[in-house]
Amino acid sequence: QVHLVESGGGLVQAGGSLRLSCAASGGPFTRSVRGWFRQAPGKEREFVAAITYTGDTSYYADSVKGRFSCSRDNAKSTVYLQMNNLKPEDTAVYYCNAVPIRSGGIWTSGDYWGQGTQVTVSS
Repeated sequence: QVHLVESGGGLVQAGGSLRLSCAASGGPFTRSVRGWFRQAPGKEREFVAAITYTGDTSYYADSVKGRFSCSRDNAKSTVYLQMNNLKPEDTAVYYCNAVPIRSGGIWTSGDYWGQGTQVTVSS
């Protein structure tokens, strides 16, 4: 059974940092692209970042470029999202996703989601 579990969210002041983790189990998608999406209150879920299986290429939404970075440890089937210089507008529930697809520069989510982890950035 496919299973994604996020952790690492919390409350942080603007300018602070958090690192999210997404551990995967139960399917071949663990050896594929993994992505991060987020959903703020009253807004649609949006793409944040994605990383290839080898970890040599990452993609980021313009709003987080230069502040967020993806990495992964395939031995642990875990991907990470390091978030630096956080802003109040980064406040959202962050979801791990597999397997997102990129077409024409647009990322579309895959079928598998974690339960989400809340990130709150105070001003």
